[in-house]
Amino acid sequence: MAQENIEKKVELAWLMAFYQGVLTEKQREALSMHCEEDMSLSEIAEETGVSRQSVHNMLQHAADKLFSLESTLHMAKRFRFQQEGLETCLKLLEDPTSDHVQEARKTLETLIRWDQEDQEEHHGL
Repeated sequence: MAQENIEKKVELAWLMAFYQGVLTEKQREALSMHCEEDMSLSEIAEETGVSRQSVHNMLQHAADKLFSLESTLHMAKRFRFQQEGLETCLKLLEDPTSDHVQEARKTLETLIRWDQEDQEEHHGL
């Protein structure tokens, strides 16, 4: 259970990096305190001057909003995919044998194709 909570906090902090603009200031502050500073609901309630239940509700609404946006827009997933692909290419190019260069090229072509398809899907092209 503790590992699951940590993973959820990490994921929420990650999603905040992409979507924090859609959250209210209070939601951003509470989520930051909870995920980044690892404060408990009681500590956040004391810090913000609201009830523990209000903090719980605020965090739940913020999390729901972030997860909903990600399930629709996939910005964080896309960023991770691109980052992993680029890191793979860099590692392959450290040993520039013909096979590695070809594999890096294929990875880059996949990233470009995936990005183009994603752009077309989201922009109706």
